[in-house]
Amino acid sequence: MINNVDRVGSLLQATLVELIDLAQQGKQAHWNVVGPRFLPVHQQLDTLVDDVRLGADEVAERAVAVGYRPDGRSATVAKETPLSELPAGSLADVDVVREITDRLRNVADSVRARVNQLDDLDPVTQDLLIGLTATLDKHAWMFGAQLN
Repeated sequence: MINNVDRVGSLLQATLVELIDLAQQGKQAHWNVVGPRFLPVHQQLDTLVDDVRLGADEVAERAVAVGYRPDGRSATVAKETPLSELPAGSLADVDVVREITDRLRNVADSVRARVNQLDDLDPVTQDLLIGLTATLDKHAWMFGAQLN
């Protein structure tokens, strides 16, 4: 078992909060996107949300496996998320792509920083977050490619 459960758990908790918020914001954008690229963006958001929710589940289950109790309650996520809130109402497809790309890059950068902090703490958790970073980077690239 790992030596520093609280440190590893806090890194997993921070990741969990970001992923839950990112998934929820992805759904909010999915429901409210409008514009000429509505359908592909709408569908791409569903794929993103599915991948992020899966990642959140894996992160939470890893936290439990190492002896830490994850907290994914909406009040906790709202209080702890570093992500800015999406505007309410209809969102133009280009704005959705820009906003989601920014959030993906921010979360990927945060997770990448946690990977480095896990170097001597827990290589299994580090591996999980490396894989998650790859998924976030892929989605950031796919959304960001639409801005060029």
